[in-house]
Amino acid sequence: MAILRILYLHGWHSIVGGVKPTSLAAHGNQICEPELDDDDFAAALASAQRAFDSFAPEIIVGSSRGGALAMNLRRAEIPMVLLCPAWKRWGDATSVARNTLILHSRKDDVIPFEDSLQLVHNSRLPLDSLIETGTDHRLADDSTLAVLQWACQILYSKTPLPSGDAEDDRRRAGPSSFEEGVYVCDACGEEIVIPLDLTEGSHQRYVEDCPVCCRANVIHVDVDENGQPTVWAEPEQDSDL
Repeated sequence: MAILRILYLHGWHSIVGGVKPTSLAAHGNQICEPELDDDDFAAALASAQRAFDSFAPEIIVGSSRGGALAMNLRRAEIPMVLLCPAWKRWGDATSVARNTLILHSRKDDVIPFEDSLQLVHNSRLPLDSLIETGTDHRLADDSTLAVLQWACQILYSKTPLPSGDAEDDRRRAGPSSFEEGVYVCDACGEEIVIPLDLTEGSHQRYVEDCPVCCRANVIHVDVDENGQPTVWAEPEQDSDL
């Protein structure tokens, strides 16, 4: 296992030396964790940039607000692991490079899981770049800490991530119960990427709020005899659901 130089950017009102950087250090990694201003994002970004420039990390890990800081760094080609990144709340960056993995819990009650789905869509990343893990916003349980260490190692090793070509990925992987789909929100016109669970049946209908404009849509998923899904949406008020 490689010993990595990791720049860790903590979340809003978090303390230096928390559970996640401590866990990474316990694996022998060298950790640089700067103090970050909670009230001034520009000042926090300047501190993070100074730490990046002086430490020359091999991996950047950003948690929540720290994820937004990581996205706004001048970081060249350094890979990133983002933990429930709060990119909609802070900073100007709305996409990430391909050498990025995102960890997020669907049970996060601080930063919606859908924000990370939208970030994957904005960045044209394969859905496998978003790893669902943990039971809350902190992502500090033992299993998630193990996933975090794995994510850092896999990015450092430059092991090829999924290509982003959904059809090629499907052929390589073979039949699967899980796919991704895209629908267009009738209210704002945005294309929204969503995960699909094909084990839920060949004809599915459920209500989901658009992560861009928050309007409710009724999502329809129809799966043909070859297992290929078709996804479409209609405004909730127009549906007989």
